[in-house]
Amino acid sequence: MEPSKQEVPKLMETPNITNDSSASEKGEVTNQPNNRYALTVDEVIEQHIGALGFAQILHALLVSIAWVFDAQTTLISIFSDAQPAARLLATGAIVEGAALCGLSSGEWEWIGPKSYTVVSEWNLICQHKFLVAVPSTLFFIGSLFGSGVYGYLADSWFGRKKTLLLSCVLTFVTAFAISFSPNVWVYAFLRFANGFFRSGIGSCCIVLATEIVGKKWRGQVGQYGFFFFTLGFLSLPLMAYLERKSWRNLYRIISFLPLGYAVCLLPFAYESPRWLLVKGRNKEAMVVLKKLARLNGKQLPADLSLVDPIPERGDQTSSSEKFWKTKWAVKRIIMVMMAGFGSGFVYYGIQLNAENLNFNLYLTVAVNALMEFPAVFIGSFLLGVMNRRPLFSNSSYLAGVACLLCAVLSIHRVIRAMSVAKWLQLAVEAVGFMASSTAYDVLYVYCVELFPTNVRNTAVSLLRQAFMLGASAAPLLVALGRESAMMSFIVFGVASVLSGVVSLWLRETRNAPLYETLAQQGKAEEIENETVLST
Repeated sequence: MEPSKQEVPKLMETPNITNDSSASEKGEVTNQPNNRYALTVDEVIEQHIGALGFAQILHALLVSIAWVFDAQTTLISIFSDAQPAARLLATGAIVEGAALCGLSSGEWEWIGPKSYTVVSEWNLICQHKFLVAVPSTLFFIGSLFGSGVYGYLADSWFGRKKTLLLSCVLTFVTAFAISFSPNVWVYAFLRFANGFFRSGIGSCCIVLATEIVGKKWRGQVGQYGFFFFTLGFLSLPLMAYLERKSWRNLYRIISFLPLGYAVCLLPFAYESPRWLLVKGRNKEAMVVLKKLARLNGKQLPADLSLVDPIPERGDQTSSSEKFWKTKWAVKRIIMVMMAGFGSGFVYYGIQLNAENLNFNLYLTVAVNALMEFPAVFIGSFLLGVMNRRPLFSNSSYLAGVACLLCAVLSIHRVIRAMSVAKWLQLAVEAVGFMASSTAYDVLYVYCVELFPTNVRNTAVSLLRQAFMLGASAAPLLVALGRESAMMSFIVFGVASVLSGVVSLWLRETRNAPLYETLAQQGKAEEIENETVLST
């Protein structure tokens, strides 16, 4: 079906279709003749299920809960890898950072138990200070590689739901194993494994949530996951404060949450009907659509069928092979990944850089987490009224300017001259983080809309790889920021502005249909370009 004619259903003579509701529910065929008409998944949702109803909201909330664990496993290092305060044994005076390097071990002690963080337990200071950045960097590198693997599994063999289940279970296993690390090298390796295995959560969640809603609501529903990510982020300061005596216990607590979700909640989620259809499992796709319609208080016509988006099933070329042979798709994913690298670098960098502000770590992280809420709500509203491209680029510019202002406010002369400089820096940093969070969230939704069903999870996973590649560089800059906070903020600011500039070459997708295959989308966009040029 050509995209320009999607509103007109195709009539098909199918002599062996029944009107019996039980057979229809199972996708069975009987011997009663009937006229049948076929629609795309988009048309079924818009015309018969509803663009957004109780079923889609409930399902989006159900799959988006997993973002809580994604946030906790990603950002736990803010507390587990932090450098606690120390004091001199002779005077009780507080000493921090490089001041400890000139002292012998008998002249000072950590404030609190040695098991407070990995830094205090393994004395990762002075000549060993850059070892603190290794576990976090390897975590994001693991996420980078894992995103590619999970993207392939979700688009090919496993589907979205089973891939999410696998990711949650393996996240539990590796997070629990981290709590028994005997040294920093084992800890770093297990953080790499944890990053690898948790990387399927975010991409599968956002795709599962957005593939069953109408095009008008994709942006808003895509934000549900980031709301739960924020809840996970906000839960960390509370859990870390209550369990501040042992970083190992903190890992044990967060490890059981994804396991509980995988066992108790995920079985009630649906597989994506779009993925089922692309894989030729038309009956299963129809069953899912009928369940969604029934939850919305509606019923699909008995003579309805789905348009097969891949008429030539004999072609054995995999979706990933077609993806890298499709010129427009390769150009587009390169632009998306470039923007994603800068966005991930800044988004995670600002959070990890919280320790380089002159504030209580728990308070700073809590403020950043709270700023995620307006970012989600503002982003949801703006996605409904603004085009994706300017929304992402302008959010990136705002985050960049805020980081540059933080750099200025980090100068000691400014701090001494302005009594409110510290509070002003916290406020500007919070605004910058909110803007970077908005850009990060919008780019996820943007990527979902830029690619068709048969490579959508692959594309989102590649974006996630770019996010993680940027994030993997952030801990090293944060470590540098312990010596020069101004320099770290300058680098974050420039990177954010550049990511906004790169996005200007991307296609606008607001209110555009979701296509099922690369060929279908390429043909539709070619026709659209010709129409624009001729007018």
